[in-house]
Amino acid sequence: MSLKEDINFSLWCDFIERDFLEKQFQDLIKDEVIQGATSNPAIFASSIANSVAYKQQLEILQANNAKTIYEELAMTDIKRAAEVLEPMHKDDYDDGFISLEVDPTLCDDANGTIEEGIRLFKTIGHDNVMIKVPATQAGYLAMEELTSQGINVNATLIFSPQQAINCSKALNAGMEKSITECKAVVSIFVSRFDRLCDTEFKAKGIETSKLGIINAVKCYHEINKFKNKNIRALFASTGVKGDELESTYYVDNLLYPNSVNTAPLATIEDYITSGSKEPSEIISENECDEFFKMLSSHDIDINEIYDTLLTEGLDAFKVSFEELLAKIKA
Repeated sequence: MSLKEDINFSLWCDFIERDFLEKQFQDLIKDEVIQGATSNPAIFASSIANSVAYKQQLEILQANNAKTIYEELAMTDIKRAAEVLEPMHKDDYDDGFISLEVDPTLCDDANGTIEEGIRLFKTIGHDNVMIKVPATQAGYLAMEELTSQGINVNATLIFSPQQAINCSKALNAGMEKSITECKAVVSIFVSRFDRLCDTEFKAKGIETSKLGIINAVKCYHEINKFKNKNIRALFASTGVKGDELESTYYVDNLLYPNSVNTAPLATIEDYITSGSKEPSEIISENECDEFFKMLSSHDIDINEIYDTLLTEGLDAFKVSFEELLAKIKA
């Protein structure tokens, strides 16, 4: 069975590094293991700091400011990934995408996000690039404007169903205005819920390693209510920490129709050998709602959890970006 062919489930790799793009990345595509890739400031920070593949270009660019250097390095990798993925994209317009995030410090600046998103998309010059935009109030405005101009968008840092709804509204509205078809994904973060809450849940006798999946499925149902074939739910942050769960836990339990799972490279490698290759049983929206009611009965404020995770997510991306810029000019 092919999950891609049978239920339109796609696995994307949440990793970018220059040598990887020329070797293992292409093998994973050829073997039909992955159908796309994503990046973020933390990924680039790690790749650039730990790989000698960037040394020569870094030296050549040193006369520029740090952000210009970062963009040149990142866009070189994104262009290469787009080239490698382009044949897949031509065969299946749902897939073959690579994502590049706008400057995280622009998360509350709609105009700045729009300007940078347009500039990055045009500079890279490949129609299988997605511009990654955080799900903030400014981000929703940017998502609508970018899609209205035919630019593919990866809406990121979604924790709450309301964020998923707001993203879908913005993307749907932008697509309705665009004369050029484009695609979008709504990236729902999963594992961070369980890492934040499991200690408290265990103390209260609540099933652990469950909230991340339940919340993601609730968001999935909300996105699908828009019935827009060009907007898919994407399950992100699906790596596990520690040994309590199978490494492919957040992939195996979210093999849903018309969805994407973007996983770390190590998780994908484990999935190849031991992950589930059968569709997951779909959790109903009613079951999700009942779980949230149960949490409320245990005095757990889900909205407080959403706010905490969003704040932490935005701050972490900003810190990663600042650290990256500092290392580039060190």
